[in-house]
Amino acid sequence: MMTDGTTALMAQAQASAQFGKQNNMAARMETLTDGHIKTEAEARKAGEEFESMFMSQMLSHMFAGIETNEMFGGGHGETMMRSMLVDEYAKEMTRAGGIGIADAVTREILKVQEG
Repeated sequence: MMTDGTTALMAQAQASAQFGKQNNMAARMETLTDGHIKTEAEARKAGEEFESMFMSQMLSHMFAGIETNEMFGGGHGETMMRSMLVDEYAKEMTRAGGIGIADAVTREILKVQEG
């Protein structure tokens, strides 16, 4: 059973990790929209990165209410590293075909570049 101090510390660590994740997402979005996409392969990569970020956000909300299992779970480490696990889940889902966002984003990037 966690004490109130430990629970508060874990909540603070999760909030800090989420804040860092949001800042990282903003930086990644900026690089996707800075006009340096020159080829169809770069457009495809940008679309996949966007879909991965979207999926990560959706999955993070899904995993937010799941508690770690004290007996079989990773305890504090599992809680601290959950955001990275969710990011990897999102990347794998995108690599496996995703939900179609990457295709739509790629098409729009190419359409904008064609003028």
